[in-house]
Amino acid sequence: MAHHVNAKPVGVFDSGVGGLSVLQEIRRALPQENLLYVADSAYAPYGEKASQFIEERSIAITEFLISRQAKAIVVACNTATGVAVASLRARFSLPIIAMEPAVKPAVANTKSGVIGVLATSRTLSSNNFTNLFNRYGADVEILMQACPGLVEQVEAGDLMSEDTRKLLERYLAPALSRGADTIVLGCTHYPFLKVLIEEIAGPNVSVIDPSPAIARELRRRLNNANLLSVASDAGFDQFWTSHEPERVESVISQLWREPVDVWSMADGGKKQL
Repeated sequence: MAHHVNAKPVGVFDSGVGGLSVLQEIRRALPQENLLYVADSAYAPYGEKASQFIEERSIAITEFLISRQAKAIVVACNTATGVAVASLRARFSLPIIAMEPAVKPAVANTKSGVIGVLATSRTLSSNNFTNLFNRYGADVEILMQACPGLVEQVEAGDLMSEDTRKLLERYLAPALSRGADTIVLGCTHYPFLKVLIEEIAGPNVSVIDPSPAIARELRRRLNNANLLSVASDAGFDQFWTSHEPERVESVISQLWREPVDVWSMADGGKKQL
């Protein structure tokens, strides 16, 4: 019987396409797992939404993924983690893995003692983040930068344009001018801008993406619960959205680096034609 459970997929969700940065690392770390991804693109970005709304969406998407047989859930969204992960864990018994802004590794990494954190304003004001800040911020200077507009650029697949560069230059300037040598990507959309961020920040600045750590944590949790896939062949990927699939299919295919089909959550899996 156990093997039947092990074959069940892992459910991953985000407000939009940002969580694909986490999904890529999960795919790399756990090639045999079947993966379901939900982009809640009809409601992206979450950064400006009310907490109750984000919590309701997170619960609804988790229920959707469980209805598709998910054996574990990865909340691949810093905003949803900050707002909703406690109530998800209280409500559902399956393993729930959530984002942790990579402040701890950044503190270990910095030589200059100055760290820049790029995130949405909602993530920066969350209890989760305040706790991290209080725990690790004593010996280093942590400069928090809200980045309105960046999520929208990634949602549009606009990774290298002049507009995106200008936004990043503006958001990186305060930390870089204070001598930051480490930049934390505190939103799952931002790793898709890593090339541009590294270009602007220069070779002496480390850019830290928490996604590999999340994939390792998922592996650990599945292993502890005896839920790792025992399949010998590669797992499948399925993509769902709350938006019209054709609106997000091209961007998901661009970021995933291969053409994918995206299904509508609304019609239970029949693709909208």
